[in-house]
Amino acid sequence: MKMDNITKMPVLFVGHGSPMHVIQDNEWSRGFKSIADHLPRPKAILSISAHWYVDGTYLTASESNKTIHDFGGFPQEMYEIQYPAPGAPSLAKRVTEIIERAELSDEWGLDHGTWTVLHYVFPDASVPVIQLSIDRRMEPKAHYELAKDLRSLREDGVLIFGTGNITHNLRAAFGQMRSGDPSTPAYSAKFDAEIRTSLENRDFENLWTAIGTEHGRLSHPTLDHYLPLLYCAAAVDESDQPNSLIEGFDHGLSMRSVLWT
Repeated sequence: MKMDNITKMPVLFVGHGSPMHVIQDNEWSRGFKSIADHLPRPKAILSISAHWYVDGTYLTASESNKTIHDFGGFPQEMYEIQYPAPGAPSLAKRVTEIIERAELSDEWGLDHGTWTVLHYVFPDASVPVIQLSIDRRMEPKAHYELAKDLRSLREDGVLIFGTGNITHNLRAAFGQMRSGDPSTPAYSAKFDAEIRTSLENRDFENLWTAIGTEHGRLSHPTLDHYLPLLYCAAAVDESDQPNSLIEGFDHGLSMRSVLWT
């Protein structure tokens, strides 16, 4: 049931998977739609997407957001979809005061990690959205530490939204697609289960140590899709409980989506 009249926004992490879900009716797109039933309407959204993975910490600062179609070789109808959510320059400026290393930027917009999910959760695109980049030069624990002070935004109606995947070996996924193999690799299932347990037990230190295990390295040849989860974990407090709204694997990619309330 959608919650109204709350004093603190929840925190949301979504396993977004393939951008194709934005034009398909499948268990994942239906799952994205169902997230709306568990959320109050935020005043604004701060999105940390796997797809703004650069050297530096930046915030989108435009009054309006451009829809970035940061993929290739997909059906034309996907490139025609727009998600014209307004920006929130004042919120972006406030975040730079919380994260002093962050800089304002007008060179980005909403990439597909953000808009392919919000297209279902808030289809009217009326909630203001800003994106925070992920500095790929930083160690995982440093991302967690960087994000801790963002939790104060929740008291002012800001939804902190991480979008990536808890397991994301894209080369292996493409191999499975070509072969028609629907099975989930053992390393992917093991890592997803370990991270689920870590979240349930508030063992956040394991979020940055597990990535160094063999099953962690196989699940994430690069860390771009994993790090948004650390921003979400950093934003929760002791009263928040994790609830996996979506579970399962799409060609080995964990689609687990977690809401902390």
